[in-house]
Amino acid sequence: MTTLASKVQISAMERYHLGEVQRVDALVYVRPWSIAMLRQELDKRDSREYIVARVDDTHVGHAGIMIIADEGHITTVAVDPKWQRRGIGALLMIELHRYAIDRQLEALTLEVRVSNIAAVALYRRFGYAPAGVRKNYYSDEGEDGLIMWAHDIHLPAHKERLDAIATEVATR
Repeated sequence: MTTLASKVQISAMERYHLGEVQRVDALVYVRPWSIAMLRQELDKRDSREYIVARVDDTHVGHAGIMIIADEGHITTVAVDPKWQRRGIGALLMIELHRYAIDRQLEALTLEVRVSNIAAVALYRRFGYAPAGVRKNYYSDEGEDGLIMWAHDIHLPAHKERLDAIATEVATR
């Protein structure tokens, strides 16, 4: 039996992906990043990692991380609304976490809209816990950003968590 997870191909984001990245961003973000900003991020390969998820020839999502000392900041996770709730966000997060572990990072952080219950639930599965609120972080609508942290990602227990999530997504 072929599952969706087995069809998802995740690879490094390249400049030729940016049109599709911006298309998905426009569907999920009120203020998507510009092509110029995306290019700038891709040019910082020493401290950034951006990935894309594709099913066949369709761009279904993307994600990125910024490295600061021994911590990582998840900068974006976006899944085309037609492909949401199928495990693609989880697959992207697994890749970012494995990248962070390979880079010997100890913790990851991110901000998420306080109203984005589905994303908060996804991040909790990965061990993130709320650590504070950034008032009006999303200036487009004045919505607060929930700050979440996942600590001790370098420990074996976190790898076991990732493996369990990967198994769950693969059997959907």
